[in-house]
Amino acid sequence: MEAQRLLSAMTEHDNFSKWLGLEVLEVKEGYSKLQATIRPEMMNGFGIVHGGVTFSMADSAFAFSCNMYNNISVALDVHISFTKPGKLGDVLTIESKEISTTRKTGIYDITITNQNNELIALFKGTCFRTGKPLIEE
Repeated sequence: MEAQRLLSAMTEHDNFSKWLGLEVLEVKEGYSKLQATIRPEMMNGFGIVHGGVTFSMADSAFAFSCNMYNNISVALDVHISFTKPGKLGDVLTIESKEISTTRKTGIYDITITNQNNELIALFKGTCFRTGKPLIEE
């Protein structure tokens, strides 16, 4: 199934990813690459990007990459390591790569880098594949 059709089905009602300002640069089975610019409302009280924003951007990239098989996949286990604080105006690139896949699960590594190619965070996710199609054929 065409990745663009699956992406459209996922993003049609995904208001949170829209609010994050995520632009999909590339998507295919087991892979996605997104980009977003950090806005003032994404900052925490310390003047750096709120960790929940960074986590959410990675989670969206994870969701897009693991759902490109037309098999609804949901997070089973995720964790993130923050390596450098994001700043106002940063342009973040979020890239999700499939590491392992089976009929029921998938493991993904997601990197978040800024416009200077500095690593902001590492996110690892395991998804559960429900066996239900995203788009009925």
